[in-house]
Amino acid sequence: MQRITSPTSHELDELCQRLREFAASPAAAAGDAWPGDTLAWCGEAGVYEWFLPREWGGQDWSEADIIRGYLQLSTACLNTAFIITQRSGACRRIAGGVNPEVAQRLLPDLVSGKSFATVGISHLTTSRRHMARPVLAARACEGGYVLDGFSPWVTGARYASTVVTGATLEDGRQILVALPMDLPGITVPEPVRLVGLSGSATGEVRCDGVEVSREWLLAGPSPNVMNLGTGAGTGGLQTSTLAIGLATAAIDFLEQECGARADLAEATSGLRREQQ
Repeated sequence: MQRITSPTSHELDELCQRLREFAASPAAAAGDAWPGDTLAWCGEAGVYEWFLPREWGGQDWSEADIIRGYLQLSTACLNTAFIITQRSGACRRIAGGVNPEVAQRLLPDLVSGKSFATVGISHLTTSRRHMARPVLAARACEGGYVLDGFSPWVTGARYASTVVTGATLEDGRQILVALPMDLPGITVPEPVRLVGLSGSATGEVRCDGVEVSREWLLAGPSPNVMNLGTGAGTGGLQTSTLAIGLATAAIDFLEQECGARADLAEATSGLRREQQ
């Protein structure tokens, strides 16, 4: 498969057609299968290069071009596109971390698609942020930190070699680390059954006395570690773009149905005007 170098390229159209065919296949119909094949196709097509600077093997696409790319991907297969948002957030945080050695060690395989990383940061930004005790706590130890607790919403954790996550120290400061998933004390329970996107395998990552070396530190200790650097954020235009992509796919389907059901035409044309 040829690499995609533009959101208007023929190669992106070809990839999205493959994703669309997969999303309509019996393998995807159950909704809870991890889309390993589609993620591999995206790696082969250079999708993971879009989000990173050239110094790390990326193509350094503009935010506008990334949004255009996400719109096409999410229209073709929402589950695949959603997982890629979590993956790209992790890669951006790794690339912008305080330890360039972490980026040198992890990014080559991440950019090529040979490995998978994801994020677990919702407890620092939205989910459970205002609880009396942090759900994932850290304490300093010789050479690094010890993590106890859990990150509640992590996409694809059981398939990841690295999870970019944050924890809170006793004094309220926070750290962000590239957590190797093979460390002792890490467990990944069965993912949550969701109304949609169950195939994203989103759920908890639990840490029971996990010792993570300081070499994996990406940011902090800081009062608001998510305000440092870029990537691995929440909300924003890219998240909204996925919703527009899903709506686009639904309207495409309605337009196909209009041939047999003329009563759908007026409502469908109105939805298309709003989508445009």
